[in-house]
Amino acid sequence: MAVQSSTARDAGFTTRPSLTIKRRINAAPAKIYAAWTDPEKLAGWFGVPAKLKQGSLQAETDLRVGGRDRISFSATDGEYFQVGGVYREIVPNERLVFSWAWHSTPERESQVTISLKPDDGGTMLTLHHEQFFDQAARDGHEKGWIALLDQLEAFA
Repeated sequence: MAVQSSTARDAGFTTRPSLTIKRRINAAPAKIYAAWTDPEKLAGWFGVPAKLKQGSLQAETDLRVGGRDRISFSATDGEYFQVGGVYREIVPNERLVFSWAWHSTPERESQVTISLKPDDGGTMLTLHHEQFFDQAARDGHEKGWIALLDQLEAFA
């Protein structure tokens, strides 16, 4: 697994923090793509089991450019979470681009790009998450994405 971070300056403008995580998963790109786009499959691996109230995770996907996705769940302490966005690019079995915002901070919208490449019988998944509000948000999401990709790998 490779994790890259960037907070770059370009032509006098400061870009917002981003991260890139690469993970090889021992499953075909079509299977990984389905895990991200089929609501039932998405609900099967997304979430942090230790904090997730049993049976509370729900996933919805309207898989078309301009369609929305949403994942919601309750934590064991009763706190409610919801994250979602709008699909901006869809290339089946290769690439997904979507906005990302938590219901509690909708003004902090960022963007996630999932790229899938065949890799010796498996898939090289590259997750690029950009336009974080600040470095703290980037760092928290990095920990979360690494844990979620561990779960995706086990699910696949």
